[in-house]
Amino acid sequence: MRANIRTARPARRRALTLTAIAAAAVLGLAAPASAHVSVQPGQAEQGGYAGVTFRVPNENDNAGTNKLEVNLPDDKPLTSVRTRPLAGWTANVEKKTLATPITSHGKTITEAVSKVTWTANAGTRINPGQYEDFEVSLGPLPTDTDKLVFKALQTYDNGDVVRWIDLPGPDGKEPEKPAPTLKLVPAGTGSAAKPSPAASGASGQNVTVAASKSDKASDSTARTLGIAGLVVGVLGLAVGAFGLIRGSRRAS
Repeated sequence: MRANIRTARPARRRALTLTAIAAAAVLGLAAPASAHVSVQPGQAEQGGYAGVTFRVPNENDNAGTNKLEVNLPDDKPLTSVRTRPLAGWTANVEKKTLATPITSHGKTITEAVSKVTWTANAGTRINPGQYEDFEVSLGPLPTDTDKLVFKALQTYDNGDVVRWIDLPGPDGKEPEKPAPTLKLVPAGTGSAAKPSPAASGASGQNVTVAASKSDKASDSTARTLGIAGLVVGVLGLAVGAFGLIRGSRRAS
């Protein structure tokens, strides 16, 4: 009888351990898949105009996001930046005078956009557990670099400010607060954010953005189904563990 008890105890511990691991996996996937401010999609073609989205998840359980500041790179000035209207938010585009004027579409450009700030109107915020997409068109994109870094500041309504400004270290490891980065590829290669035909003009008109509301719905649905499947798996393990424990008790 004592031998049976000794045999049952390790089996019981293994069953409980498996259940705990599965439950932890479910909780991990229930969190945002990309829990930092990022550029969607992460790639665009050099030399043209692109529609991109700054995706902002709310990581604070006790406060809401009410402001986003996106700083454009100083060394690679972008002369045309257009924001897409977003209900409940006010966008402000700031420009700066270029130290050295540049030529675009046959025109001399003396200013470039330095920062875009979205501020929530009264009664609006990104609530805990949610995210929002801030859509812009950018261009013309430089042809002499393989990436653009957009340092961003996320402000919460309790006064906290999260600075998404860090760059990868020499080992390439992602920092704790990475700056949103847009990879640039030569025109005609790879998958990248595509502009609408109107974006080819000199004025840099609005372009088709990468992430739509249906994309959000599809992403949420897929994530929900995945989590639901894992929950079912956890319940199955729990039932199995319970049966194993009952069986060990009977054997003892």
